[in-house]
Amino acid sequence: MTTAPVPEKLVGALSSGLAVLRYLSAASTPMGMSRIARDTELNSSTCFNLLKTLVHERLVTFDDSTKTYTIGLGVVELAKGALEQTSYVRMLRPHLDELAIRHRITATLWHRTIDERVILLDRADNASAMRVHMSIGQRLPMYVAALGRCMAAHSGLSAAELRSRFSGLRWEEGLSFDKYLSEVKEARKLGYAVDAGHFVKGVTTVSAAVLDSSGHPLMAISAVGFSAQFTKTAIKALGEELRDRATEISRAMSGRKVLATG
Repeated sequence: MTTAPVPEKLVGALSSGLAVLRYLSAASTPMGMSRIARDTELNSSTCFNLLKTLVHERLVTFDDSTKTYTIGLGVVELAKGALEQTSYVRMLRPHLDELAIRHRITATLWHRTIDERVILLDRADNASAMRVHMSIGQRLPMYVAALGRCMAAHSGLSAAELRSRFSGLRWEEGLSFDKYLSEVKEARKLGYAVDAGHFVKGVTTVSAAVLDSSGHPLMAISAVGFSAQFTKTAIKALGEELRDRATEISRAMSGRKVLATG
């Protein structure tokens, strides 16, 4: 594990606030302001103002009867996203392993972020001597490659809105918007999408979207391999298995039947 580089300028108030949060999260009992200030080596006035702010943000709880502070449930809310992602990875890893071995591809799990991008959460490699490698944490535009067509198919965006997103995407092999839109519609119909070397020359991706309980795209499972290894029959079989697994996962995560969109 590598240590993050120290920025040229640290924000002192933020560092001090985090120091207080870490102190309270490690404390076994509620703590008074004077004790917190002393143990964190903060000025009393600074510590008091930080605690007031943290209480306001629901990250810290104040007990007026004892004049003490404890860590608040707001911290759990902040951690929820990271905890959910970890849970997703554990639950979906067996699917990725089975896909990678059965189809001799690299299986990847992508999670949607709030800025219309996706991040690679996990991958499973096959045993081939030559295979496509992708780095955990890698980010891509949400609507690119096969996974992008799946996301677009369930996004509820109009053709004009998709055209606007498409204009900002980069493809190694030329792709017209009309063909892209046609393949988005096909993905909505089939439940999976294919990118045959448009995003990266010589590389084919097949993807299916994992949907939330409202039918909106949450994640995508993608199979990545060299285009030469795929036949039309292999792509169809792979796409259908991705679709079926994504549907199963969607239902398991939502706890009820997944609604289709579009």
